[in-house]
Amino acid sequence: MLSLIGRSSELFTEDILKSEVFLSSIVNESRFLVLGGAGSIGQATVKEIFKRNPQKLHVVDISENNLVELVRDIRSSFGYIDGDFQTFALDIGSVEYDAFIEADGNFDFVLNLSALKHVRSEKDPFTLMRMIDVNIFNTEKTINQSIAKGVKKYFCVSTDKAANPVNMMGASKRIMEMFLMRKSKEISISTARFANVAFSDGSLLHGFNQRIQKKQPIVAPNDIKRYFVIPKESGELCLMSCIFGDNRDIFFPKLNEDLHLITFADIAVKYLNELGYEPYFCESEEEARELIKALPQEKKWPCYFTNSDTTGEKDFEEFFTSSEILDMEKFENLGIIKNELYFENDKLNNFTAIISKYKTEKKWSKEQLVDLFHQMIPDFGHKETGKYLDAKM
Repeated sequence: MLSLIGRSSELFTEDILKSEVFLSSIVNESRFLVLGGAGSIGQATVKEIFKRNPQKLHVVDISENNLVELVRDIRSSFGYIDGDFQTFALDIGSVEYDAFIEADGNFDFVLNLSALKHVRSEKDPFTLMRMIDVNIFNTEKTINQSIAKGVKKYFCVSTDKAANPVNMMGASKRIMEMFLMRKSKEISISTARFANVAFSDGSLLHGFNQRIQKKQPIVAPNDIKRYFVIPKESGELCLMSCIFGDNRDIFFPKLNEDLHLITFADIAVKYLNELGYEPYFCESEEEARELIKALPQEKKWPCYFTNSDTTGEKDFEEFFTSSEILDMEKFENLGIIKNELYFENDKLNNFTAIISKYKTEKKWSKEQLVDLFHQMIPDFGHKETGKYLDAKM
């Protein structure tokens, strides 16, 4: 997988090795709850915890199927631990989850990796409202439960797209960070922003694999460059932030020669070459769909690469803004944003009240939600093109 994203080595090996003795000792004596633990980042983080033999590791996710695969994967790779390892197919916004916490909410660390992460989820007002619920209000709810249960540390994953956001997904995570800041008065909280996770569930790179299996053309933008980490690195980053992060710290991967921008189209070409296929560049979706019937027999694969014109795509990626204070010395390949306590209580309360009003009335528009986001983030650079990924192959 590393070769497909233009790298030959893992990013955090040196930092993990230097920290391993202390990291393992903390994990071994601690109790963990991982929310959203069956997604790509969640599974990677659960594995990093599991292999260090925790006292207790409970995993919650809404996807029953992904939890089954997680357990099979762990048993096949690592076997068993002495501690209490269990999984629960629950929606963390549900009363069933609340009952679960009441019955057994005794944890030292809570890691929240649940999220609606796709830009395409902002195309309609209803999915967008669920994004707000999952990314912001479920986070606040689970923090409140953690405070009530005496949890030592709460970790929540953010995104690089929260730095100077241009889409609603990134903005929802930026607003989530504002709510985290307020709660950091009552519990120690750390988070992480990082790059795209290569071949994570639902990602374009995961889509490449699906297209190959289903004998369908490869489609990708050729003008968008992104940073990528592999799933294992995402798990290491989350665990390192959870264990070593001070209150209000945001961890991110340092940009260096090992982490560089690469286009989706370039990865598609590398991927096809690794599978023994030569990319055949098509002029339209129709041509690509037609040629898939015969070209693979010639060890060629139809590809349709175009410029991006859909809503919410950011021209470049960044992990921090010019106004944020950084610690670039503590780790070799991990940077840390150091935040002082600051939040606007009235603004957060107003956001909560307006969203609650919309839900009570069961009526809201995307425009109203975009306007509300602009109130929360005055320089929010939302890009509305009127075109969305669901309208493309």
